[in-house]
Amino acid sequence: MKGAVVRETGNAPGYVDFDEPVPGEGEVRIHVTASALTNFVKLRALGKHYSFTAKPPFVVGIDGIGTLDDGQRVYFLFPRQPFGGMAERTVVARAQCLSVPDGVDDVSLAALADPGMSAWVALQMRAKIQQGETVLINGATGSAGRVAVQITKHLGAGRVIATGRNREVLDRLTMLGADATVVLDQAGHASAEEWQHHFADGVDIVLDYLWGPSALQIIEAARSGHATKRIRFIQLGLSGGTSVNLPGALLRASAIEIMGSGAGSVPEKDIVGCISQLMNAAPVIGFDLATTTMPLSQIEEAWSASDTQRRIVLAPNVKL
Repeated sequence: MKGAVVRETGNAPGYVDFDEPVPGEGEVRIHVTASALTNFVKLRALGKHYSFTAKPPFVVGIDGIGTLDDGQRVYFLFPRQPFGGMAERTVVARAQCLSVPDGVDDVSLAALADPGMSAWVALQMRAKIQQGETVLINGATGSAGRVAVQITKHLGAGRVIATGRNREVLDRLTMLGADATVVLDQAGHASAEEWQHHFADGVDIVLDYLWGPSALQIIEAARSGHATKRIRFIQLGLSGGTSVNLPGALLRASAIEIMGSGAGSVPEKDIVGCISQLMNAAPVIGFDLATTTMPLSQIEEAWSASDTQRRIVLAPNVKL
C-alpha cells in the first residue's frame, strides 16, 4: 500500500510503499478516507514531541476517518506504530474507533477532530466548565480558535470573549458566538485598560492558544480584577511565544490556576470520550471550518504549506 512515510529521523515524509497492516487481537483494519495534517502530527513525525518514540520508517498521522472491513464508517485515533493515519490503510485498537454521524462528510470530520478535541477536552476535562460562565479565548482568529468559540457556546458558556490580531476575522466571530472581542497588536498586546475592563466584569476560564505577551497581560489583569475569583487558565498553544517572564507575585496575588491540556495531562480514554461527544455534536453545531483537501500523493507539498486559516486534509482516494 501507499503511505506518507518518514524514512530518516527529522526528515519530512514521502509518498512511498509501506507494509500492509495486519490487525492483531483487539484491533481493526481501517481503510482511510481522510486524515488531517496538524502541527501535532508534524512535531511527532520530526521527533520533537514527547508522546512519540517510533523509529523510522513509519507512517505519519495520528487519526482520521475511514471504514472498517465491514463498511462501517468510523473515526480512529492513534494507530499502532509504525502505522499512521496518512496511508491507504492502517490498524487501530478497536476501543480507539468511534462511529461517526451521518450528515457531515469525511473531510470535515477529519479536519474538526484535532481543534475540536483540544477545546472540548480543555473545557470539559480541565476547566470543568459550568453553565453561564465567561470564557476568554486568547488567539481565536486561527482555525482552532474559531472552532473553540463555537464549542464554548455549545457547552454552555454565558459569555465568550475572543482575542486576535485579525480584526476582520474577529468581526466574523461575533456571528459564531463571540459576545466581545479584543484586538491584539502585532506584538500580541492590547491596552491594560481593555484587559482590566473585561476582568472587572468577571472571567471564569481562559483558553490560551498564544502564550507570550498576551498571556502575561491576561494574568496581570486577573490580579487587578476580582482578585479572589477563581480563574482557570488553560494553556493550549505557543503561536504567540514559547515562554513568559512570570513573576511569582502575580500568582500569589490572584486566584488564577494555570494548567495545560493535551496528551499527557488527560487520560487517553477521556480524550476518546470527548471526541465521541464532539463528533456527535458536529451535525448540530455546523462548524465553520475552512479546509483544503489534497491527494495523499501530494504529502510533500502539503507538509510545506503555511496557511493557518485552512485545515489541510490528506485523502488517499483523491487523485490528481
